[in-house]
Amino acid sequence: MLAVYPASGGLGSSIVSHLLARSPQPSSSLLFVSRNPDKLNAAEESGVTLRQADYDQPETLEGVFAGAETLCLISYPSIQIEHRFKSHKRAIEAARRSGVNHVLYTSLAFAGSPESTESVAQVMQAHLLTEQYLRELQAQDESFSFTIVREGLYSESFPIYTAFYSPSSPSRTIRIPHAPAGAGRGLAWVKRDELGEATARILLSSSSEWKNRTVVLSGARDPPQPDLRVERVSVEEYAAQAQVQEGFAAYPGDGGGRHWAEKWANAWEAIERGETGTVTTTMRDVLGREPEGFEETLTEMLEK
Repeated sequence: MLAVYPASGGLGSSIVSHLLARSPQPSSSLLFVSRNPDKLNAAEESGVTLRQADYDQPETLEGVFAGAETLCLISYPSIQIEHRFKSHKRAIEAARRSGVNHVLYTSLAFAGSPESTESVAQVMQAHLLTEQYLRELQAQDESFSFTIVREGLYSESFPIYTAFYSPSSPSRTIRIPHAPAGAGRGLAWVKRDELGEATARILLSSSSEWKNRTVVLSGARDPPQPDLRVERVSVEEYAAQAQVQEGFAAYPGDGGGRHWAEKWANAWEAIERGETGTVTTTMRDVLGREPEGFEETLTEMLEK
C-alpha cells in the first residue's frame, strides 16, 4: 500500500488526484493521511483508506501508516529549521515502526544540482537535514530505501519571490534584496499541479531507477519581465514593506511577519548563487511532454 501524508495541502492534493486517476485499484492500494480527512471527498468516494494525523500532534502518527510499504512524505510548511526537521523525523520514525520500507520525500529545488548538499537559504536547511537523515537510515539498513524529489519552485508562488507584488498594483517596481540583473541563473519555475503529476508517476513507477536517488523536477528558467523594474534594497528595507509583513504574518512562532521576512530573505542570496536555476530533463521525461511555461501558468492565474 502507498501512503501520502499530509494529503490535503496544495501539493498533496495534486499528488492525490493524480494517484487516484492512475491507480488501477485505489481502494486497496492507497492510504491518504491528513489533518483534515474530510477535505478528501473525492478520495473517500473512491473507497481509499483515509486516516487522521497532524504534524503538530506527534501522538497521532503512531500506527497511522499501518499497512503501507511506501510513504510519500510532504514537507512541513514552515521555514523554521529545528521544528520542521523534527516533524519530518517523527513521521519517518512512525512510518518505519509501522513497516514502511520506502520513503519518497518532497524536498525543494534549492541547493543547485541533485548532487549538492549545501544551500545558503534558510528555507532549505530543514530539507537538507531530512535528506541526510534518509541517507543515514539507508546506510544503516539496506532493506530501507528512499527517493528525494526536489520539487521545483511553484510558478504560482511567484509573489513570495517578488516581495508579494500584485499585478494590479500601480507600481511597476519590485523592491527585493536581489541583484537587478545579470546575477545568478534565475528561477526554474514549474506549475504545481504538474509537480504533483510527476511525483505521482514516480510513486507508481515499478522501475528501480528512482531508488536511493535525489532528483530535481524543474521547468525552464524564468522569462524576462520587461515591464517590471527591480530595485535592490537591504534585508531590513525589504522586510519593512507592509505587503511583505502581511504575506509572512501567517508563519508560526514569535516575531511576526517582519521576523520571518528577514529569515526568508537569504533565499535571494541562494538565487544569485544559482541554486534555483538548475534545469533538468527529469520533469519532461516523467510527464512525457514539455512542462507548462511560467507565462502560461501566470496567465491562467490572472484570468481566474
